[in-house]
Amino acid sequence: MTENANQQHTDLPTAWNPADEEAALYQRWVDAGYFTADASSDRPPFSIVLPPPNVTGTLHMGHALNHTLMDAMSRRRRMQGYEVLWLPGMDHAGIATQNVVERDLAKEGVSRHDLGREKFVERVWEWKNEYGGKILDQMKRLGESIDWSRERFTMDDGLSRAVQTMFKLLYDEGLIYQAERIINWCPRCMTALSDIEVDHSDDDGELVSIRYGEGEASVVVATTRAETMLGDTAVAVHPDDERYRHLVGTEVELPLTGRRIPIVADEHVDPEFGTGAVKVTPAHDPNDFEIGRRHDLPMPSIMDERGVVTASGPFEGMDRFEARPAIVAALREDGRIVAEKRPYVHAVGHCSRCDTVIEPRLSLQWWVRVGPLAEAAGDAVRDGRVQIHPPELAKRYFDWVDNMHDWTISRQLWWGHRIPVWYGPNGEQVCVGPDEEPPSGEGWYQDSDVLDTWFSSGLWPFSTMGWPDDTADLAKFYPTTVLSTGYDILFFWVARMMMFGLHGMRERGAEQSVPFQHIYLHGLIRDQYGKKMSKSKGNVLDPIDWMDNYGADATRFTLARGANPGTDMALAEDWAAGSRNFCTKLWNAARFAIMNGATTARPLPAVEDMTEADRWILGRLSTVLSEVDELLEDFQFAKATNTLYHFTWGELCDWYIELAKVQLSGERADDTRAVLGHALDTVLRLLHPFVPFVTERLWTTLTGRKSLVVADWPTGELLPAADPTAEGRIGDVQKLVTEVRRFRSDQGLKPGQKVATRLTGAGFEAIAAHEQAVRSLAKLTEPGDEFTATASIEVALADGTAAVEVDTSGTIDVVAERKRLEKDLAAAEKELKQTEGKLGNQAFLDKAPADVVDKIRVRRDTAAADIERITARLESLPAS
Repeated sequence: MTENANQQHTDLPTAWNPADEEAALYQRWVDAGYFTADASSDRPPFSIVLPPPNVTGTLHMGHALNHTLMDAMSRRRRMQGYEVLWLPGMDHAGIATQNVVERDLAKEGVSRHDLGREKFVERVWEWKNEYGGKILDQMKRLGESIDWSRERFTMDDGLSRAVQTMFKLLYDEGLIYQAERIINWCPRCMTALSDIEVDHSDDDGELVSIRYGEGEASVVVATTRAETMLGDTAVAVHPDDERYRHLVGTEVELPLTGRRIPIVADEHVDPEFGTGAVKVTPAHDPNDFEIGRRHDLPMPSIMDERGVVTASGPFEGMDRFEARPAIVAALREDGRIVAEKRPYVHAVGHCSRCDTVIEPRLSLQWWVRVGPLAEAAGDAVRDGRVQIHPPELAKRYFDWVDNMHDWTISRQLWWGHRIPVWYGPNGEQVCVGPDEEPPSGEGWYQDSDVLDTWFSSGLWPFSTMGWPDDTADLAKFYPTTVLSTGYDILFFWVARMMMFGLHGMRERGAEQSVPFQHIYLHGLIRDQYGKKMSKSKGNVLDPIDWMDNYGADATRFTLARGANPGTDMALAEDWAAGSRNFCTKLWNAARFAIMNGATTARPLPAVEDMTEADRWILGRLSTVLSEVDELLEDFQFAKATNTLYHFTWGELCDWYIELAKVQLSGERADDTRAVLGHALDTVLRLLHPFVPFVTERLWTTLTGRKSLVVADWPTGELLPAADPTAEGRIGDVQKLVTEVRRFRSDQGLKPGQKVATRLTGAGFEAIAAHEQAVRSLAKLTEPGDEFTATASIEVALADGTAAVEVDTSGTIDVVAERKRLEKDLAAAEKELKQTEGKLGNQAFLDKAPADVVDKIRVRRDTAAADIERITARLESLPAS
């Protein structure tokens, strides 16, 4: 062992303990400025923006997955010589944050209205500064190579200026307008919601059929929301429906109200559904609203913003869900109920923030006219300026952008970007840009609503880089290279960024106005049974717990190994334990190599001077490097990490290092140290984007260099090409050793027990150069003068058969081994009897699925083979 090797060994503890290492390693990277991007660099740019987590949020498994993949991309590109900007930040999360602070105020017996708008917003900022952004510290624990010097917040001054600029730009072009329409209203959050902020679920309800009018002039309508009948202003039927043609243009009396309403003909009505007649409540249903517009119907609202009935009469002041049964009871008493069906399962919209049932409501709101913006967003993908990975998800993108409705952007909140529109005493309306003074004087006031959070986050790729100013960051890093996100927010966020980027940056030209060049969509994380995770089910996995128990590297590696593009991932904690074992395996193997003088200081020997084992491992490494590069370019993270896993564990650690142990004791020891050092160096570089902490610790010890973060990505130029001859020979060594190990187990030999063996045959002669390695790996000693073979096997290799003769006399406890084998034989005979019984039962064969029968046949054949093997082994044992 060299002096250098001794020194290296003392630098590495006997075991890898993430808790002792990770925090210090991460801080060293940050302090060194490795993650800080330089906009003046002449390196090619690679940029990626962090999907801004909510300021109220904490790191969940979805974050951990996406952040791991973004970090892997960033670290690899940094090693490849790119100027990498991974830009972080947080979203102000309007509804979520306001709800959190309002709950805190409620504990003090205070409402936001008690404080007033200005004081309440101050309180939210105080909360944000004290409690917000917990997720950022958790991201550091995960090891994310983010440029913290560029951290942004959607409510900071620069981004607020960008929001105001974009609003005025769209307003002046007529793409933002104000209109009274049906919106999704949350009576709990007291605000409008866009369609994408509504979660739909199948809920139990009731379907009530009600007769309007009398006798032959009556019609029956069905509804799941009986309370809305108080706002009915018509009954609609299809114009071609013969049943009702004579009634079109007449009126019927609306029960309980005394009002008379018309019967109108409208093609929206489906004559095949229900009775073919529908009640029309224009102020409380989006379809009814359109019918109301077409027929110029009145549109009275019969509920306030809290879902309380405002229609005069006996139900006034009732909550909507109190009014529903009361109205049904009144209708029943009046003889108007024709049928009642309960439970009646139907789709119900819920607020995605608080789960309150939403109420469709006629309201004056601000809207984005998305038609031309969505068309441009679709064209950018169709013409290849933006590529979606995996490509099969492009159809989902087109389904959304090609059928997008105008977007409700106003929210009745106090926390957020306030709409920059002022109203004057004489009905004036003025939109104010960021560099303009708002109108002042008596009677002028600003719109009280704020903008949907997705409006500001839609500007994220360019607002974070200084837009609307022409900044060095925009010049260098826009458009961003990759957007990585879950397919579930393809419409929420991705489409909005596409629309705003293309419109706001259009002066840069078509190629440069897109917000990103690639969209990588990963799947959702589910539990080990493929079920959606939820707190109520108790199946939520916490990445913080995983990092506490297994380390950040194991957490990251587990997530990356399951990341197939666009495909959901079933996840179990056992996999994290397996990834921790992988890190431990890597640590132990590398520590052994370093302790025994593995080095990168010595150049690789010439190929002709290498052993077959050396040529095999380096050739395999060259192939793996090419495969990994190709897979990562195609965002195939799962396949890339699985390739690295199997090579590192199964070939480098389990085979080459064991072969190297033999070589290290021979005359080629220095060459072996160089091969081992260079192979380990390359593997650590390849693994670094996924397991940065353990690879950093090992690589800096191995090489003596400052950091793997800024090391070069391996290119394979120094590695020899794959050597088929060497691969074949080492493959035969592996096969021979594996078969001998299985043979030893069958013979009842303990794993560490050495046994005298004779190796012969043409197949063995072809790999005779590796005899010492075979004997070492299979725990075989040379046959002595007293050698007598008591058992043998033959192993078919590429160049013929290898014969293995073993002298087991005196090496096993015959009585104990016979007892063990007899127990195994009894179990195999029982299994054979049971399976043959089932396969001999015709009634079972007639009913059982084919795959079940096939499995039983396999079990039968396995049991028969086991009986034959165990019986032969018993017969070969000496008499006890």
